[in-house]
Amino acid sequence: MNILHSFKEIEVESPVDQIIKQIRNSIISGELNPGDRLPSERKLSELFGIGRTYVRDAIKKLEFYGILKTHPQSGTVVAGVDITAIEGLISNVIKLNEDDFSNLVETRVLMENYACAQAAIRRTTRDIADLENVLDSYRERVEQNLPCVQEDFNFHLRIAEASQNKVVKSLLLIIIPDILEIYQKLNVCGEGRSQKSIDEHRAILDCIIKQDAAGAKEAMKIHLQDVLDFSLSYKG
Repeated sequence: MNILHSFKEIEVESPVDQIIKQIRNSIISGELNPGDRLPSERKLSELFGIGRTYVRDAIKKLEFYGILKTHPQSGTVVAGVDITAIEGLISNVIKLNEDDFSNLVETRVLMENYACAQAAIRRTTRDIADLENVLDSYRERVEQNLPCVQEDFNFHLRIAEASQNKVVKSLLLIIIPDILEIYQKLNVCGEGRSQKSIDEHRAILDCIIKQDAAGAKEAMKIHLQDVLDFSLSYKG
């Protein structure tokens, strides 16, 4: 037997991943509960014995996944995430990377096409109002030439909520932020893409309002075609 075959590459965790794991363990153990406030970035930096930039990046990523929330007045708190689901969720936050990009996009397209059709069938008056508000916020950010990644993300998340399928929403919370982060880094969208995206969002929402499931699914398919085409040619 060749013992070398049993050797595996050693995975070196980044400081950000180590911080995320410690926060995860504190939540799962009950030391941190939904609504509890985390110490300040400066204090966490001292506790972890690491630079504040790493702490900030870890918090930002956990915020993107809805695990933490930062309020201007009260600081960063633990969100009301289901504790039974949080361990697997954070594990996936750590593991996903650019090598998974095409798989992430393929999975996203499948789930969002489904979610969009279900949202058209199951949406409530409140869902429509929420989607209109998010789309208005997105449009305002674009008109002011401000970053609008969060507004784009929120629109898709609201559709998942309108689908009344909590599993789809949880899965999208895992994969969409990683896709958007890679897109931002590569500056893929280019000029004019934001306005095109708004028009596509409007078409999706109109179908949801009319409860046109087939039309909503097709509108979402058209909206995600660019990201799907890019993912198929992407080399990390």
